[in-house]
Amino acid sequence: MATNPVFNRIDRETSGYAGFGNPPQQGGGQYAPPRGAPRQGPPPPSGYGGQSGSMSNEQLEQMYGQAPATPQQTGRLTLDDVIMKSLMLFGIVVTVAAATWFFVQPPEGSTQMNPLAMPIWLVGMFGSLGLSFAIAFSKKVNVPLIMVHAVLQGAFLGAVSAVFNASYPGIVSSAVLATMGTFAGMFLAWKVGFIKVTSKSRRIFGMMAMGYMVFLLINIGASFLGFGNVYASGGILAIVICLFGVGMASYSLAIDFDSIDRAVGAGAPEKYSWLLGHGLVASLVWLYIEFLRLFAVLQND
Repeated sequence: MATNPVFNRIDRETSGYAGFGNPPQQGGGQYAPPRGAPRQGPPPPSGYGGQSGSMSNEQLEQMYGQAPATPQQTGRLTLDDVIMKSLMLFGIVVTVAAATWFFVQPPEGSTQMNPLAMPIWLVGMFGSLGLSFAIAFSKKVNVPLIMVHAVLQGAFLGAVSAVFNASYPGIVSSAVLATMGTFAGMFLAWKVGFIKVTSKSRRIFGMMAMGYMVFLLINIGASFLGFGNVYASGGILAIVICLFGVGMASYSLAIDFDSIDRAVGAGAPEKYSWLLGHGLVASLVWLYIEFLRLFAVLQND
């Protein structure tokens, strides 16, 4: 959850599409349109490529006057594709999270959390983490696997939110508002160029995110072994670590926006809309969890 390898994969695999490099070439330097795509512009002249005969001026003018093929016709990625897939996956996450929230609530008249809350929390957390890497390094876009990942993230989100809200009433609504505000702020900052995403910043972010994920796993292991954890101890150190996590998750959104923009501009295949939507939702979940931690630590202090 602390890193998102999906966008690195898309950047690598779209490097051959228009906008990232030279378009595919086919004999004589002519651009080869995708299979099944309607031809744009006039056909080759007489005698070229095995064609014979001639065309009248009226026919040529008609061919030149044809509207260019749309991205949908050529099977290329559009921003609408990414938005729709993101909303679909986000809807799955929210629906499962809401169902899990109500399922793990304490029985009426009891103050004890449902004993299934923690198992659901752990299965959702480690299951979605493992699937995120499986999806990122898979040789093909596995839509069913992406759907299962969204379900696991929803289960994790619902369980962890219920547990946190039981200890810190109102913390969930605060984290949701902070996540939405940060999402909007990061998008505007990236759009106007205030926040830059470069190849160097991507590499630095990737190394820092992997290190942060290792720290989180060690912290979880120490907690289960009875050594305590950094967040429970509170203090300045815990606040600084939480702010670092919020900053990392926030910049992850800027990288997501930039990667989506590059993929759309490059004319990447439409199938990548699933990967892009999956990565964007994963970053949102990560940011929400970081805000939950930060607000919990602040209330402890």
